[in-house]
Amino acid sequence: MSEGRILVLLAIAAAPVAAQQRPCDPPTPLGPSHDLYCIELVPAPGLVGISGRVELGVPPGPFAVAVTPDGRSRYVPIVSLHGLPPQASLVKATSAAYVAWVAPPQMDTVIKLGEVRNGSTALRAVDLDKFVVLITAERDRRAREPTGRVVLRGQSPSTRLFPPDLLEFSIGAMGESPGMSQHEHRDWDTARDSLEWPMVPMPRGLTMLPAELALRPHVSPYWPAGAPPVARPREQRRLADGDTLRLEAGLVRRSLNGQTYTMYGFNGQYPGPLIEVARGSEIVVAFTNHLPESTTVHWHGIRLDNRFDGVSGLTQPAVAPGGAFTYRVRFPDAGIYWYHPHVREDVQQELGLYGNVRVRSSAGAEYGPANREQVLMLDDLLVGAAGPIPLGLESPTHTLMGRFGNLFLVNGAPDYRLAVRRGEVIRFFLTNASNTRTMNVSFTGARMKVVASDAGTFEREAWVESVVIAPAERYVVHVRFDRPGRVALVNRVQGLDHLFGRFFLEVDTLGAVDVAAERVRDDLGASFAALQRDTATTRQLEPYRQLLQRPADKSLILTLETRGLPPVTQRLMQLDSIYFAPVEWSGTMPMMNWASTGREVRWILRDPATGRENMDIDWRFARGEPVKLRLVNERMSFHGMQHPIHLHGQRFLVLAVNGVPNADLAWKDTVLVPAGSVVDIVLDPSNPGRWMLHCHIAEHLSAGMMMAFTVE
Repeated sequence: MSEGRILVLLAIAAAPVAAQQRPCDPPTPLGPSHDLYCIELVPAPGLVGISGRVELGVPPGPFAVAVTPDGRSRYVPIVSLHGLPPQASLVKATSAAYVAWVAPPQMDTVIKLGEVRNGSTALRAVDLDKFVVLITAERDRRAREPTGRVVLRGQSPSTRLFPPDLLEFSIGAMGESPGMSQHEHRDWDTARDSLEWPMVPMPRGLTMLPAELALRPHVSPYWPAGAPPVARPREQRRLADGDTLRLEAGLVRRSLNGQTYTMYGFNGQYPGPLIEVARGSEIVVAFTNHLPESTTVHWHGIRLDNRFDGVSGLTQPAVAPGGAFTYRVRFPDAGIYWYHPHVREDVQQELGLYGNVRVRSSAGAEYGPANREQVLMLDDLLVGAAGPIPLGLESPTHTLMGRFGNLFLVNGAPDYRLAVRRGEVIRFFLTNASNTRTMNVSFTGARMKVVASDAGTFEREAWVESVVIAPAERYVVHVRFDRPGRVALVNRVQGLDHLFGRFFLEVDTLGAVDVAAERVRDDLGASFAALQRDTATTRQLEPYRQLLQRPADKSLILTLETRGLPPVTQRLMQLDSIYFAPVEWSGTMPMMNWASTGREVRWILRDPATGRENMDIDWRFARGEPVKLRLVNERMSFHGMQHPIHLHGQRFLVLAVNGVPNADLAWKDTVLVPAGSVVDIVLDPSNPGRWMLHCHIAEHLSAGMMMAFTVE
């Protein structure tokens, strides 16, 4: 039996119900979605008193979701059966057994999952997009295909995806929204023909309905103008304790794929300077704002003094155009961090205001051996045939799903390139700086292991086929290139064609690594092949792990409310709500998403204990006393979607996802909460002050999804 299946079975038996809510348990308001992660099995005709369920368990691992390298969801099915009669009563054979099978709806391939019996059984992982589950009574437990009587059957939640009634939507705009005046309708028609809002690009292979194609945002378009200097590639700045960095935000000019854009940058660079410092040091950052609007600098993930956290209206006033602010930034933790604005991130971050911070430990060997390091900031931009798609001036666009880009960037440029020698081990520091997109990145054909996350190393290194990295998350991976040739750095995901109810593969190449035939001089193959354990980290984290056994101290429900959306959006979203994927990997509803603004969509963090929402929530924690938080991504909302939740100024551990305990902990500051899921974290409130908690999808944040808490 695999280690993952053993851990799942131990999780079922060990943890108390209060802290161990599972998808197939009786539904509760603060539990994971029964609808998305539990399959009800139906007995075959003539069989009475038999029942069963299949929990789609989260395989233990470093990420909040498990996917294959090509983006298909991976689950550990946990079959719970009751009332099965002895096999001999159905099949008279000494080697008879009940067997579980899984197959696509077409039944063209049937996969044996294993023997089952009354009670709970964890089976081999399943990674089909849509599937059916069969429990059969087989004469021979060694059967390779089902030939016996079907006892129970069920379908995965994803099989509910089906094409809507096209006739209903193909006529046109489906009339006016309730309450829409004739004047508003005329304005909409005028905007539709305006050159100021160019047509948003369509994903390849997708079809939009006429009513969708008529949609436009109800805000003014914005893109910075002018002819600023050409942006320079980022520079590396190594700073000692007490040094001063002069940091300026201003306009830059970028040329990408033959098009020229006016964008934003720090110090005339894109991305901003790569800052390197030692753990325990403190630097002064003399910041000046040369942008046409106010801004700040937030030092993401760094446990610095509260007054320098860079949150407008909470820790400092926004820095006006031409204004200045001095930050004192201390670095108590080694790791990879980044900095970005905290004013209209949907605009300023999208335009290029971000940079990395590499904090080194005094020993300098916190990650194990590697030949070289590469610091990569991953991003995407939304561009059309004539240039970038404008941003919303008065309010963000793309507020339903977030602004998915179609031009992928690594360190601010497309088509990343790296030359290595055969056998080289490269340490990659990965940061997702995109507004919205969760990526599933891999180096095709190269072996990879993950060694650290946002703010610390994992207890155990782990082999991974791909890295699931949400906006604002960071991961440190070691990759060994042992075969000469070109290795592609790719993002492979499964898109959802909502019009035809199907999954489809999307592959985006971010760059390539050219591996020379010449071998590396210092061959680290032996150390790379061994998965290291960090016993010091395990000892440090053991007291926090005990919190898995107690109920949550505080909970947050992640949801939304809408008003005044166009009728076609309301109707299509009602059909879409039949099934939400755990992660929305790409923007396959571009027109509806684009036309949804912060005026129609309000994303919500709700405290179920008080009913308060967003900035009306007032949580207070005692310094040094760990707090268990439960993040509940509400399934029955207008649009279920994943949320990367970020806590400022503190660090936390991910204890469990959908009740499955995390066996390999690491300090984090951002966690992905999949649709319909429950994520339990334990907060280390060691840094006093009033801090922000928010979704790091920039459009969701700008549409209200934020709150504050105080560490006293």
